[in-house]
Amino acid sequence: MFGILGLGFLLGMQHALEADHIAAVSSIAARRTNTGDIIRHGLTWGLGHTITLFVFAGAAILLGRAVPEHLSQPLETAVGVMLVGLGAHVLWRVWRDRVHFHRHRHGAGVEHLHLHSHAREAVPHERSAHAHAHGFRWRSLLVGLMHGMAGSGALLVLAATQVTQPVYGLLYILLFGVGSMLGMGALSGVIAVPLVMSARRLTWANRIIQVAVGVVTVVIGATTIYATALA
Repeated sequence: MFGILGLGFLLGMQHALEADHIAAVSSIAARRTNTGDIIRHGLTWGLGHTITLFVFAGAAILLGRAVPEHLSQPLETAVGVMLVGLGAHVLWRVWRDRVHFHRHRHGAGVEHLHLHSHAREAVPHERSAHAHAHGFRWRSLLVGLMHGMAGSGALLVLAATQVTQPVYGLLYILLFGVGSMLGMGALSGVIAVPLVMSARRLTWANRIIQVAVGVVTVVIGATTIYATALA
C-alpha cells in the first residue's frame, strides 16, 4: 500500500509537467522578474489544483461513481478556453506596453528590477508608478482550480483500481496533489531563470520569451478546444 501511495506522489510531480499546466503557469509568470514570486505562483497553482482534485475525485470515490464523460469533456474544453485567454493576454500586454526593465532604488536603499512601460507616452522613470505585487496569488489559484476540475476523471480511474478502501483512495489523491504542487513549484523555479536573467540584461530577449509563451499557450489552448469540443 505504501508503494501505491508513493507512486501517487511521484505521478503527481510528473503530472505537473503536462503541457497545458506548464503553459498556464508560464503565461502567468511571463511578466515577472522575481524568482521567489514566480515560484509562489507555481505553488499556488498546485494548491488550487489539489483542492478541486481532492474534492471532485474524492466525492466520486466515496460515491463509487466515475466522473461522467458529458461533464469531464466540457471542463477540458473550458481549460482550453482559459489557456487561449491567458496566452492572448500575454501577447496583448507585450504589444500594448512595449516594456523594458530598469533598476529602481527605494529610499531605504533596497534595489530591485522595475517593469516600465512607454505605452501612454514617456513618463520619467523617477516619477513612474512602482507598484509591487503583495498578498495571495488569486489568479494562479483560480487557474489551478480549473485544471483540477478538468483532470479529476483520469486520476479517479487509476486510484479506484489500486486501492481497496476509500480512505486509501483519498490519501492517494492527496499525495498526488501534493506531488503536483511541489512539482510545479520546482518547475516554476526553472521557468524563472530565463525570465529573470533576460529582464536584468536583455529586454528584447525577455519580450521574445513573453511572445513565445503567449503563442505556445494559445496554440495548446486551441488544440485542447479542438480535441474536446470540435473533433
